[in-house]
Amino acid sequence: MNQRKGLVMREIRLDEMAQFIDLLNYVFQMSMSIHKDRRFVNAKSKQFNEGHAIGWFDGSHLVSQILSLPFEVNVHGKIYEMGGITAVGTYPEYSGHGLMESLIIESLERMRNEGQCISYLFPYSIPYYRKRGWEIMSDIVEYQIKDTQLPRYGGLNGKIRRVDPKHEDVMTIYAHYSTKTHGVMVRNSIAWNEKFQEDFWEEKFIDSDVNLQAAVYYDEDEIPQGYMFYRIMEENYYIDEIVYLQEEARKGLWNFVSAHSSMIYNVYGKTTGNEAVAFLLEDSEIIQKVSPYFMARIVDVKEFLLRYPFTGNDFQLRLAVSDRIVAWNNGTFVITKQNGKVTVEKVSETQSENAIQLTVQTLATMLLGYKRPSYLEKIERLHGNAIEIALLETVLPVGIPTFIDYF
Repeated sequence: MNQRKGLVMREIRLDEMAQFIDLLNYVFQMSMSIHKDRRFVNAKSKQFNEGHAIGWFDGSHLVSQILSLPFEVNVHGKIYEMGGITAVGTYPEYSGHGLMESLIIESLERMRNEGQCISYLFPYSIPYYRKRGWEIMSDIVEYQIKDTQLPRYGGLNGKIRRVDPKHEDVMTIYAHYSTKTHGVMVRNSIAWNEKFQEDFWEEKFIDSDVNLQAAVYYDEDEIPQGYMFYRIMEENYYIDEIVYLQEEARKGLWNFVSAHSSMIYNVYGKTTGNEAVAFLLEDSEIIQKVSPYFMARIVDVKEFLLRYPFTGNDFQLRLAVSDRIVAWNNGTFVITKQNGKVTVEKVSETQSENAIQLTVQTLATMLLGYKRPSYLEKIERLHGNAIEIALLETVLPVGIPTFIDYF
């Protein structure tokens, strides 16, 4: 229990869910009801039990809150425990007192204690979270394709079946996908529940009975190789998610979309920023918008580096990391790879001048591969000896993160 200016920080109890939802409604201008929106309330109730809901209270009145959830993500083939931050909010009359920053620090301490050495979140303000150690790690592409631009591929031997979105083949495909795709969520029950209640086109489908549908592509040996989540409404086709394990499955799923051309005028979709949607179409003149999506933060620098899959031969590098939020990440770290084994030692609590200098948020976007060391040096987000920066460029695996979830 923490106290400040007559306020108390503590866990939010399940019987205080109504206050939790009221604060979400006020901050995000939603209209959720604990009595009417039982699906949403039930999902949040489970999250209270599996994650950490922490708040500041003025007496019995909840005035500021944060929810951290336990997830796993694939980072260049290594599975990391990840703490997902969501449901962040403070009533405006209580802002300016550092309440949210203290909740963030408390959440990061709990993540560290539970072995979650990286954190993801969807930002309501990129500058706000940058100042607290998060950085952009993925983009999202929103696209619109006319019915006349839809592809039609020949020579495919598999077939499509429409199935329940929770069909076991959907789960199996995603499980394989998450083991070989950098950046993605390794979905647990919380992540799947978020996926099924996620509504990217919320305003479009609000108060409608248009349900999420699923289609699976099976190869000629009846092995599931890809799936699509979609909706159809008002003569438009909305793609929520496409996941495929091979090129044939991608083509088969797009043929399925094309089979609806007599029913629709446009296809609207969203996907990860590194999916070449337009390039893969014969008629690439589609409407496409790329936006920053999720942000990431390294919770525990030493532990994250110890597990990180550095490439190449033996090396030694010195990183001087600054983190204004948590003290344990501040300092100089020596990374040594010898005979294939990586060791990390924190040699100083301060940033040594003869080391590569960077902030914890720059370290996150660099290690996740969203931006490379050479580019970060160019824009003055990273400083150091040219030879060491060139070495750093060679030992980091190549790959921009893919992230298609929301929480």
